[in-house]
Amino acid sequence: MSINKLIVGSEEWCSLPQLRIPAIKARVDSGAKTSSLHAINIMAFKKDGVPWVSFDVHPLQNNGKTTIHCEAPVHDKRKVKSSSGSSEVRFVIKTILTIANESWEIEITLTNRDSMGYRMLLGREAMSGKMLVDPEASCLFGSPSNESLDEFYFTHIIQKTGLKIGLLASNPELYSNRRIIESGQERGHEVEFLNIKDCYIKLDGKNPEMHYRGGRILNDFDAIIPRIRPSATFYGCALTRHFEAMGVYTLNSASAITQSRDKLYALQLLINNGLPIPTTGFANSPLDTDELIKMVGGAPLIVKLLEGTQGKGVVLAETKKAAESLINAFKSLRANILVQEFVKEANGKDIRCFVVNGKVVESIMRTAAPGEFRANIHMGGTAAITKITTQERKIAVLAAKTMGLKIAGVDIIRSQSGPLLLEVNSSPGLEGIEGASNKDIAGKMIQAIEIALKYKK
Repeated sequence: MSINKLIVGSEEWCSLPQLRIPAIKARVDSGAKTSSLHAINIMAFKKDGVPWVSFDVHPLQNNGKTTIHCEAPVHDKRKVKSSSGSSEVRFVIKTILTIANESWEIEITLTNRDSMGYRMLLGREAMSGKMLVDPEASCLFGSPSNESLDEFYFTHIIQKTGLKIGLLASNPELYSNRRIIESGQERGHEVEFLNIKDCYIKLDGKNPEMHYRGGRILNDFDAIIPRIRPSATFYGCALTRHFEAMGVYTLNSASAITQSRDKLYALQLLINNGLPIPTTGFANSPLDTDELIKMVGGAPLIVKLLEGTQGKGVVLAETKKAAESLINAFKSLRANILVQEFVKEANGKDIRCFVVNGKVVESIMRTAAPGEFRANIHMGGTAAITKITTQERKIAVLAAKTMGLKIAGVDIIRSQSGPLLLEVNSSPGLEGIEGASNKDIAGKMIQAIEIALKYKK
């Protein structure tokens, strides 16, 4: 259809009538080739033999309670490179875009945009011949009022269930924490962020209490999701233990978190259950350094701080001399370290298995950034979904069970002798695994609470 060219700002409200989305704020970016729409729970299916895709959209930023379920024919599947440099294969659909009473068909890819500032991105392919962008302007065609948005989406707002969940963590802006809150709200639950540093305990044999910010008593929570950063392990686990004493269900128990955080004790528990790990050494005295290096097969080798996480405190020593210097330097600082064999054939890759209630719900292959041996996403690694073997699945499930964790991120590498277990994480991040899989992994965590509390929708 023929239209006049629109002058638009760097952000504009638009609608996608074929997807029943009456208002969504889009970032207009001529530097991006492809348009994209925030979508989760993306599932391919066939209708009359034709490929279709179903997906859920949260059209309003930072609002998980408003959900639109959509279905559309699959136009294409395309590999798209994000601004961070990572690539993913996305479904492409065609749909009508409407801005300022002008409508035309565009191609749009489906991806999880929770880490982005906008639920929708309009790239230059969608603008070609139809729009001109004034980068200094914003919302040239106005913005809907909150009342209008409520009217648009009233029938799509999920009603409250009465279940109250606390997210016990340190940073409300962290992707994983935002997603858990959003997924809980999407299922109708009240979810509140509880900052670890603002909680304090009343110890009383008859009436134990948890207090928060100026004396508020936290006595009305049905469940707590503890996501405790390593530096807050002692206090965070004390709070988790106290919630347990008050009869509140905790998604991971304090004892399970504590033992998974002690890397040495965790490895001892894992090998006692017959789980395969890389050869590892631990010693107290610098006099044992040479024997420690020999024990793990010599250099190159890995030196790990017992308190490290997300790849921090993990160092590769490529020569014996470097290993000796590194080990002795750590010991002179009275730091507790593990010395571990370096599995060269892993080639900077590991597998993260996300375990929920004794089941691997998704697995990704993480690949280290160029020049880096650590595959952690926080260290610049990239992620892609991967198929794991039956043996790897059994290792992941047994590792989580051994630690007593209902929610766990289990890290495995592939060696010449078979899969080896690296670590079991009690607060696994969601950004890498949700971004690679486009699955609502946070929702799986909320479902685990519903199952434990015998809650029915």
